[in-house]
Amino acid sequence: MKNKIRIARAILEISQEELAKRVGVSRQTINAMEANKYAPSTILALKIARVCNQTVEELFQLDPED
Repeated sequence: MKNKIRIARAILEISQEELAKRVGVSRQTINAMEANKYAPSTILALKIARVCNQTVEELFQLDPED
């Protein structure tokens, strides 16, 4: 799964730490998602999308082999 979390954070001018606090996870979790090493739960994806003012589909895309 690919994502655009880093881009969305840049637009909002918030750090990984700030996003993590807003959605209730650690900064390391946000870092792992941005590095495509961790796929979030549906609830976490929805929370991130809400904070970033985007849809889940705008932030997350399946890889062709998924």
